[in-house]
Amino acid sequence: MPTNKIILGVIPARWASSRFPGKPLADINGKPMVQWVSEQVQKARLITEVIVATDDKRIYDVVFEFGGKAIMTSLKHQSGTDRVAEVAKNIECDIVVNVQGDEPLIPSENIDLVIKPLLNSEDLAVTTLMTDIRTRSEMLDPNICKVVVDNNGRALYFTRAPIPYNRDDECVDNLLANSVVDTSREVLGYKHIGIYAYRKSFLMKFSNMQTSRLENKEKLEQLRILENSYSIQVVETEKKSIGVDHPIDLEKIIKNMNS
Repeated sequence: MPTNKIILGVIPARWASSRFPGKPLADINGKPMVQWVSEQVQKARLITEVIVATDDKRIYDVVFEFGGKAIMTSLKHQSGTDRVAEVAKNIECDIVVNVQGDEPLIPSENIDLVIKPLLNSEDLAVTTLMTDIRTRSEMLDPNICKVVVDNNGRALYFTRAPIPYNRDDECVDNLLANSVVDTSREVLGYKHIGIYAYRKSFLMKFSNMQTSRLENKEKLEQLRILENSYSIQVVETEKKSIGVDHPIDLEKIIKNMNS
């Protein structure tokens, strides 16, 4: 899809993490995780430039060493989105893609997929992705964000709770008692994939909004957009990726790479 838009891919990468300090520099088959992510973003056909937004000189230096581009950002940011906005503010671009720095296997196709709606419709301000959930354990996992959308793919709500809740599914109660096989041929719901594409003008506006009531309750910053009466277009993808939240997750990544 040819475009004259300047599309900036930004990877927020901070050092401090209560569950996994120094995560962006975790070694995966001889390369730091941030390099794997950067290389995947660079494969996307629609991305013009890739920048790592970091608050730590160690990460900055490593990005420089592998030939990437990094920008130092404030230590005061409360979210990756704020870090992305600081970088994008001073760069000429039309669309900004926020790519999570802890998904070293993120498919480049997903990056292009989240961008395309903004190229096709000037009415959209922000887009994100979702993928189907087919296990009840994922539906019940509060660490997995679920999303429900309307008939046009616009987000109605994001939550850590199991929505939509199937009142007639007795297996939900049985699963809580660990007495059911955790498989399903049906789509039970949709998992939110935390990649966003913003029009730069909207990202600047979003980063200046006050944190909102539901955002604070769920600890999901995208709810701030909905609470301020803006729409989020959600696109479904079949290509899944594995996030790294704990050191043990690296084993899954390496196994996937070597398979």
